[in-house]
Amino acid sequence: MLMINIHDAKTNLSKYLSQLDREEEIVLCKRNRPVAVIRPLPSPRTRRVIGLERGRLNVPEGFFDALPEELVALYDGQDS
Repeated sequence: MLMINIHDAKTNLSKYLSQLDREEEIVLCKRNRPVAVIRPLPSPRTRRVIGLERGRLNVPEGFFDALPEELVALYDGQDS
């Protein structure tokens, strides 16, 4: 954690932002009291490829059929 005063941050902002890779965060201070924190953004997630698992997953026959009425009643909190 790097602690710097606001005046120093204004004068050397580019320098401190380039150091942000190595530091976890930069704490901005006013009169030696922390007032703000600058953190790096999380790295963007990689995009998932659609269809990557095609052919490896078997959905059973009837998986998307409607549930029996008795089971639906139980989910709704009704006694069968």
